[in-house]
Amino acid sequence: MKPLRLSLLILGFFSLLCSTSGDSSGIKRMKMQFRVFEEYTQALYQRYPDIRIEGENYLPIPMYRHVASFLSMFKLLVIGVIIIGKDPFALFGMQPPAFWEWGQGNKIYACMMVFFFSNMIENQLLSTGAFEITLNDVPVWSKLESGHLPSMQQLVQILDNEMKMNVHMNSRPHHHS
Repeated sequence: MKPLRLSLLILGFFSLLCSTSGDSSGIKRMKMQFRVFEEYTQALYQRYPDIRIEGENYLPIPMYRHVASFLSMFKLLVIGVIIIGKDPFALFGMQPPAFWEWGQGNKIYACMMVFFFSNMIENQLLSTGAFEITLNDVPVWSKLESGHLPSMQQLVQILDNEMKMNVHMNSRPHHHS
């Protein structure tokens, strides 16, 4: 019986590794934001060839990152317990609920449900939706504050105004006292 459990455990983890390529909801979102960044970068390089454009990830608050990390580990623990077939409720002297009984009868579906549901929550915790734009370390646009992306026309107008302001400030004579 032990070799069967071990082979089920190995098969379960292998299927989870293979199924991660199918869960692309978070990846699609990241690609979409990256695609927008690339489109804006190309358009801005054509208009402002001297400007250096850098992209980086905007991290969520640490508490969300810790909760997502815990959830990721807890997910693997739950999937392992489902595959092995140990009843965790017996440790607490409780009767196993109906969903546990169903999960033991449908291990593959139960593992997939735990995996995808957990990933959905993790993606929500880690996704900030940020599209923050700074020029010379000065914030010029915040999707977090405005709630939307700037149009290309808005962004060009903002950058033109900022650059004119910088040229004007740099061309003013300095008075020494």
